[in-house]
Amino acid sequence: MLRILIELFTMSAIRYFVIAGLPFIAFYKVLTTWFAKSKIQKRDADIKDFKREIFHSVQTSAILGIIGFIVLFSPLKNHTLVYTDINAYPLWWIGVSLGLSLVVHDTYFYWMHRIMHHKKLFKLTHLVHHQSTNPSPWASYSFQFIEAWVEGAVLFVIAFLFPIHPLTILLFTVLGFVINVYGHLGYEVMPRWLRHSFLFEIINTSVYHNLHHSKFKGNYGLYFRVWDRLLGTEHPDYVKEYDRIQENRFGAELSKQALNK
Repeated sequence: MLRILIELFTMSAIRYFVIAGLPFIAFYKVLTTWFAKSKIQKRDADIKDFKREIFHSVQTSAILGIIGFIVLFSPLKNHTLVYTDINAYPLWWIGVSLGLSLVVHDTYFYWMHRIMHHKKLFKLTHLVHHQSTNPSPWASYSFQFIEAWVEGAVLFVIAFLFPIHPLTILLFTVLGFVINVYGHLGYEVMPRWLRHSFLFEIINTSVYHNLHHSKFKGNYGLYFRVWDRLLGTEHPDYVKEYDRIQENRFGAELSKQALNK
């Protein structure tokens, strides 16, 4: 049991340092000048922020490893819908269940996030994450102890909602974290065409979540804009801020195209 726990923690920590570390090196160390026009906030994060974010993220990695152990290896697994025979369901179900996992996670995250912003809970649960007012990739897992458990508990919800294979869980944790790192990147890297596609009305961007960190309210969603738009919690400056960054990247022509749409 201890060996499995150590392996899960190791996997979670490696995932964190690789998926958060590589973009950090690229955007903050090696190609900083190259990506300068894509930077969302002009000021730079401090090394003290990076150290704090990494410290809390390692703690979160350990907690996520424990949650993974409970779902996949403890007696609780027998009561979940986790299946190990990959042929028990069609192979296309791997992709469908992955998509469902992201939708469920986004809904779970939106409501959990809004609750944590309640004035009676914020300092106890969410303050550490918001100490990163200018987030970097290292901030992606920077949670207080309680928040780390609540964040990871979505895996329990998913495991009891629909059949899911461990491979799907692995893909979900990796893809979800990649998107999470993008949201905390501090740079906007979306292509020019996104602004005038239907996807812009649905998905979040790095500007979207960065605005939440700098303004402390609004934009509570994780992957999608849907809940924020339905419930009126999207920050009113989001589109304007997104256009400002993209105009800085691609030039005023982007603004002209937006006006003509």
